[in-house]
Amino acid sequence: MTGTAPPGEPFVHPALFYRGDREYLEGTVCFLRDGMAAAEPVAVAAPPARLELIRAALGTDAAEVHFVDMTRAGRNPGRIISSVLRAFADRRTDRHVRIVGEPVWPGRTATEYPACVQHEALINTAFRGRDLTILCPYDAASLPPNAITDAHATHPVVVDGQGPRASAAYDPDRVLARCNAPLRHPPGAATARFGAESLPTVRDFALRESRALGMSGVRLQDLGLVVAELTTNSVVHAGGSGTLRVWAESEQIVCEVRDEGHLTDPLAGRRPARPEQIGGRGLLLVHHVSDLVRVHTGEGGTTIRCYLDRD
Repeated sequence: MTGTAPPGEPFVHPALFYRGDREYLEGTVCFLRDGMAAAEPVAVAAPPARLELIRAALGTDAAEVHFVDMTRAGRNPGRIISSVLRAFADRRTDRHVRIVGEPVWPGRTATEYPACVQHEALINTAFRGRDLTILCPYDAASLPPNAITDAHATHPVVVDGQGPRASAAYDPDRVLARCNAPLRHPPGAATARFGAESLPTVRDFALRESRALGMSGVRLQDLGLVVAELTTNSVVHAGGSGTLRVWAESEQIVCEVRDEGHLTDPLAGRRPARPEQIGGRGLLLVHHVSDLVRVHTGEGGTTIRCYLDRD
């Protein structure tokens, strides 16, 4: 598949459409074995059942593969680029790297799915110019049709039983524009305005409301950290004030911060911090702590919404 990149572009990002275990293994295991034969570092980030299939098919060669449970490391799609893909690729820059990454699987919720599509579109920007192939499997038999349609739009190369070919529908910018949709909050959400002088007060407000909604322990501490980072960013970088909302959805607590800033970097919070970097880690920390992050930004302001499991 490395021959399917545009001329002069070493990064390849194919979608693999499979039906059943046999096709899944044919696509992924051959990809991994080709990499191992060329002494290329290889990794697989997928749901546990898929990891076990690949391990069994590789046999003793599985020892050469770095395995990651995507349902844990990639629960929030916004942290996959930094904590899964770049965490592996950045340590191996002297040769071509191969990664199987499966961020979309049957069971992803309707709330999570737009963040998955946005992640797949952003991969093309995040790794442009890198000597790397990220193969993304899609279960064509079980995923809804819109997931397959979106995969054609977010991957410049698609692979199925007919082999690899350029995607005629590739248009990641259109996907990113669609994903940047206004986020509607419920009318009953607890709401507080804040400014520089009220940062401790608004954090206490969020903790109090979340505790009343059933959150406790480490998760409550995580939510306090998320609120502190987002509200401080609003004060320092986005006009000095904002609005915080807190509510419950199913088994999660949702906190949302809106301000008058415009987030112009679509990869903000998705790149790993450089060792020498001072500051600029707030959104990265928010992505790593939260179970899901959604963002809407434009000239009229920015809304960042974070979902955290209650326990």
